[in-house]
Amino acid sequence: MIEEYLQPKLQALGLSLESFSELTLRLLDYGVIHREESQIEAQLYDRFLQCHELVEDYLAILHLRLQHDRQFAFVRVFPPGAEVPGLADNDSGPYNAGLRYRPSQQEVALILVLRVEYENALREGRVDDRGCVMIAFEAVTFAMKNLLKRNLPENALERKALFKRLRQMRLIRFNQEDAFESGESWLSIQPDITSFVTAEALGELYPHSTSDEHEDTADVL
Repeated sequence: MIEEYLQPKLQALGLSLESFSELTLRLLDYGVIHREESQIEAQLYDRFLQCHELVEDYLAILHLRLQHDRQFAFVRVFPPGAEVPGLADNDSGPYNAGLRYRPSQQEVALILVLRVEYENALREGRVDDRGCVMIAFEAVTFAMKNLLKRNLPENALERKALFKRLRQMRLIRFNQEDAFESGESWLSIQPDITSFVTAEALGELYPHSTSDEHEDTADVL
């Protein structure tokens, strides 16, 4: 039994089976634990550091893979067969995508735009010591039109749901629930964005992100 294997090892680390279950269930439910997100996630992340090898072994049974970024203190779980930035591909065969969340077209567009803006900020040195980039909601709207010729949802509820979904994915942070109605409000692009769109993939998806022409556009933003 897996419990018989885990319990003595957890006891040696000063952890209970219940605390291990809470950690793994949270990771599977949310897909990510980010220490800066909340006090609860800070506690869970610190617990993960205590037993990360056991968590990796446990999830490996399900062919799930973990990306652990110690610099920015987050851990993210990837479904079977997924390409994980910074990790070598495994030899797993094809899997059904039942465990995978497939972002909508609106979410994909917004993630790509935010990744472009994050790359711009990296080149211009506008990244804080936690790897985050501040950008105005108004600038995101402008970038969406400028880069992809698309608009954010006109419906306020749909627009709010879009940004809240990316916040749930730990790609952005914002405080005000009514931020979508104010052009003066800001959001923070999290370093986790690089887990979704790597620099190499960004160059393939949007090659202008590294061109002088786009640097001029970034200056306007």
